[in-house]
Amino acid sequence: MDFQTSEDDNLLDGDASIGTHYTMTNGGSVNSSTHLLDLLDEPIPGVGTYDDFHTIDWVREKCKDRERHRRINSKKKESAWEMTKSLYDAWSGWLVVTLTGLASGALAGLIDIAADWMTDLKEGICLSALWFNHEQCCWGSNETTFEERDKCPQWKTWAELIIGQAEGPGSYIMNYIMYIFWALSFAFLAVSLVKVFAPYACGSGIPEIKTILSGFIIRGYLGKWTLMIKTITLVLAVASGLSLGKEGPLVHVACCCGNIFSYLFPKYSTNEAKKREVLSAASAAGVSVAFGAPIGGVLFSLEEVSYYFPLKTLWRSFFAALVAAFVLRSINPFGNSRLVLFYVEYHTPWYLFELLPFILLGVFGGLWGAFFIRANIAWCRRRKSTKFGKYPVLEVIIVAAITAVIAFPNPYTRLNTSELIKELFTDCGPLESSSLCDYRNDMNASKIVDDIPDRPAGTGVYSAIWQLCLALIFKIIMTVFTFGIKVPSGLFIPSMAIGAIAGRIVGIAVEQLAYYHHDWFIFKEWCEVGADCITPGLYAMVGAAACLGGVTRMTVSLVVIVFELTGGLEYIVPLMAAVMTKFTHTTLAADVMRPRRSDPPLAVLTQDNMTVEDIENLINETSYNGFPVIMSKESQRLVGFALRRDLTIAIESARKKQEGIVGSSRVCFAQHTPSLPAESPRPLKLRSILDMSPFTVTDHTPMEIVVDIFRKLGLRQCLVTHNGIVLGIITKKNILEHLEQLKQHVEPLAPPWHYNKKRYPPSYGPDGKPRPRLNNVQLKPIAEEREETEEEVHLLNSTTL
Repeated sequence: MDFQTSEDDNLLDGDASIGTHYTMTNGGSVNSSTHLLDLLDEPIPGVGTYDDFHTIDWVREKCKDRERHRRINSKKKESAWEMTKSLYDAWSGWLVVTLTGLASGALAGLIDIAADWMTDLKEGICLSALWFNHEQCCWGSNETTFEERDKCPQWKTWAELIIGQAEGPGSYIMNYIMYIFWALSFAFLAVSLVKVFAPYACGSGIPEIKTILSGFIIRGYLGKWTLMIKTITLVLAVASGLSLGKEGPLVHVACCCGNIFSYLFPKYSTNEAKKREVLSAASAAGVSVAFGAPIGGVLFSLEEVSYYFPLKTLWRSFFAALVAAFVLRSINPFGNSRLVLFYVEYHTPWYLFELLPFILLGVFGGLWGAFFIRANIAWCRRRKSTKFGKYPVLEVIIVAAITAVIAFPNPYTRLNTSELIKELFTDCGPLESSSLCDYRNDMNASKIVDDIPDRPAGTGVYSAIWQLCLALIFKIIMTVFTFGIKVPSGLFIPSMAIGAIAGRIVGIAVEQLAYYHHDWFIFKEWCEVGADCITPGLYAMVGAAACLGGVTRMTVSLVVIVFELTGGLEYIVPLMAAVMTKFTHTTLAADVMRPRRSDPPLAVLTQDNMTVEDIENLINETSYNGFPVIMSKESQRLVGFALRRDLTIAIESARKKQEGIVGSSRVCFAQHTPSLPAESPRPLKLRSILDMSPFTVTDHTPMEIVVDIFRKLGLRQCLVTHNGIVLGIITKKNILEHLEQLKQHVEPLAPPWHYNKKRYPPSYGPDGKPRPRLNNVQLKPIAEEREETEEEVHLLNSTTL
């Protein structure tokens, strides 16, 4: 589970001694109580909302939703209108996921059609219908041949249109130049639109969506401008021929649709936790239209991106994925009645001895994932220190130019990546004319069937293997440099292409080995002469799953996604073998909490003896997100927790709406107002914004429990107490630092005080009165105390407290 924080999540505060002391008397208590601004009766606009780049309070959002649900149920029997509102609230969840699924499927179909047309535009144009791509242009032609099914008079290359030559060096050079021109044009337009209109539209979007689903606020990341620019630039980026895919960004597009539609329903627009249920369903719909895998989309949302995934979200995610898949199937963007271009079906079973090459492909996928992650991180760090980081448009143009120049001579790199995967997945049949299927046929064969027996490879196969090896090296290098540039870019398809190339090469090698050495003991039982033993396309599929799993670290959802691509249950075992082949806390809460040594003491608010000016000064002098509220500086027993934003909004609202609220007004967080002199200004009661039940742990709570609590409850912060006395605070950032220390095998912070026989000095002195304390450290030693206590006080003063 990922934690994302900002600097504002540091809830450490300044000096707790800030505040003005007032003499409390019994006089004027009745009159002063009538002057209170009781915010319990008058809700304050803006209280309970969140600033940009802040985390939400899951516990508070869930409490708000329960209160809303309770209020609706209590009123639904009052009138028919209230009953209608109750039914609308109950069905709003299904309505919003239905709209999300419809929009996701429609946009995915539009993106697929536009990307295919613009990809073929780099090579030529259809004169009979400009909106047709190459394949569609030749569908109605009667002049195509079986060997050259992609050539028809209606489709004209740029060389034919410009110089009137279809063959020869001049034609090749002109097509080469036009290919580079269109690639650079598409890439430049994509990066320019992203930079000017929607900077959040770059990248795949999945890491940020995982961050948002974990409770982080990123304003505008799922907005309408991001959706519009992402949809347009995704088509341009794919058509430019860069080593990227559209499947990852489709999840971002679907989540943008879910976020926009959630604002139509108050149930989701006013509650950040409920809105994330819609986003979980939207991410499932995005994977559904990206891979044609509704079940895999639900599992992807559950396994990879979602932080909070209740049972009702599971059903709604599945429904959204089905609706999106149905809409995409109705559009039929590829003309094959399938949801994806590279849908395949194999008719030959796999054999036990093939588990060994499948596992080797899994090892290759793990090595590729480790290499890509390290190399891409190193390049991203390098980018920050070079001109590429300052000029993202120049970087995209350079990468696109290098990609186009190197990709055009090789037919496998010139292809659209999805078409390349389709060709590598496809099994060689009697109607296949690809060079990968250029085998030497047996002239003595009596009949032609679908399951063609293994044959010796011809010159076309050997030539294709060399081209695939070059394409593999090219894809590996360019994917490292492409992922991270300022255009929409997915990692799924490039990783699958790399694995499919490696898998097809291995599959052909095993096939030829079984053909020429069928008498070996590992082939003897299954690979007889004339039998269809090895399916190279299956190896390409397994390699694609292995490389995708190596990069994304997906397991169960990836197996189901690839299973839905192939439509066969019998390949679950080899997929699992490939995907799964990849490469204790000892501290306590007191060791991780803040403040530590050399830190300023923990700033706190007292419940009834601070003024408005004191609180405003504390807010202005610090940049922290909230403050613990204690009974008094003498006892320091916890009362609650007040957020910085709520304090600011409440004070500003009180100054505008109420007369008599000045800087010297007493701020009261208690239920009952203390006695004040009659001439004192009107007090301000802020108990309504106080979290009366902040999550707390004791100083001796093991950190593995604290980490588990943060993960399962989605906490923003947790207070550390000892016998009800506030000692410090633990935030998400502290948790991250602690986990990073464990990952790097660094010794945890040494706890210098909690192993002592006696942790704290007594709360009361020999005279029975409370001792003055600052952060539980005795200010002045008491002469009557034992020597042991004096040593403890000295030890406390020198520790992290």
